[in-house]
Amino acid sequence: MKIAIINGPNLNLLGKREPEVYGKISFEQYFETLKTAFPNVELTYFQSNVEGVLIDKLQELGFSYDGIIFNGGAYTHYSYAIRDAIAAIKTPVVEVHISNVYAREEFRHKSISGGNAVGVITGLGMKGYDLAVRFFLER
Repeated sequence: MKIAIINGPNLNLLGKREPEVYGKISFEQYFETLKTAFPNVELTYFQSNVEGVLIDKLQELGFSYDGIIFNGGAYTHYSYAIRDAIAAIKTPVVEVHISNVYAREEFRHKSISGGNAVGVITGLGMKGYDLAVRFFLER
């Protein structure tokens, strides 16, 4: 099984950025934990701060992977282009948010892209990525 994790803007700063909200480890460190937990899954990881690059990656992987775990960061709340990219690909997408977006600023309460995902996980910290992998394995 091939599962890609695609993270959007500012998620390259995990471990440094607002550790009280996002935790104290980098995503690269957490990714190693995921790979160890799921040795029979081919996991790949990609991060970009650029909307168009995220769309390109969704399109590149969206016809050959078994699942995509996508954290669009702030693009979640206003990018119709990313929403359309998720709708256009064949690979199912689970949207993940590390923080509880509903306990934060009001603009974060709406997900533009989540409507085209098969599910949304929010507020469970990095554990959300683990749960998304498990979802794809059990699907």
